Amino acid sequence: MDLRLDGLSVVTDGKSLVRGLSLDVPDGQVVGLVGPNGSGKSTALRCVYRALRPSSGTVWVGERDLARLSLRQSARTIAAMTQDGAVDFDFTVEEVVALGRAPHLQGNQALSGRERGLCERAMHQLDIGHLAQRGVLTLSGGERQRVLLARALVQEPSILILDEPTNHLDVRHQVELLSLLRGSGLTVLVVLHDLNLAAAACDRLGVLAGGRLVTSGTPADVLTPELVADVFGVTATVVPHPLTGGPQLLYSLGSSR
Repeated sequence: MDLRLDGLSVVTDGKSLVRGLSLDVPDGQVVGLVGPNGSGKSTALRCVYRALRPSSGTVWVGERDLARLSLRQSARTIAAMTQDGAVDFDFTVEEVVALGRAPHLQGNQALSGRERGLCERAMHQLDIGHLAQRGVLTLSGGERQRVLLARALVQEPSILILDEPTNHLDVRHQVELLSLLRGSGLTVLVVLHDLNLAAAACDRLGVLAGGRLVTSGTPADVLTPELVADVFGVTATVVPHPLTGGPQLLYSLGSSR
């Protein structure tokens, strides 16, 4: 399912956080948002998973205006893993993952056999099956991150929104998570700070600065030394990845502006 941000703006307390952002996320593609801290990336995502109402503009889900969908309808279509996805009660891992089925259930309806299988498969994919009976509050930050992503996958969304999903993850789980996204077939909009991970994981990138879209395109088109210097204020050499040929950035320490 296509996702489209159409002239999205967010103004809070007289300050423009996002300014006229238009971005297409085609069906089945992984599109990354990159930019410096405070550039509006997370604010834009909050508009998509309805934690924040845009001041103007429209989020289109396929041909439908997101604002016209019921909360249950949008929760069946869009799943999100946020930076602040805290779990305050010590549910077990399998209980937290099962919460992803909530938009599809009525009242205290029990999970079906199929739904229990979805939960088990998601926990296996995220390498947390062995933690199923652990209290989520006893987990490390990286383990908890994978639990929350499993919960989002169990929701069976068409669109997946991820805000810094690789935070707290070790290298192995970063690679596995991004590989999972690439092979999921879902429409994915993801915020990443690591430009090399973004280049490897994303079909397209949108670069934000000061709440505005600076440019968008393939990682090879977007991640140039000139753009990295202008937007991020650092000097970088761009080299082809030895296996994939995609762009990889080598930073020069001590040469930031």
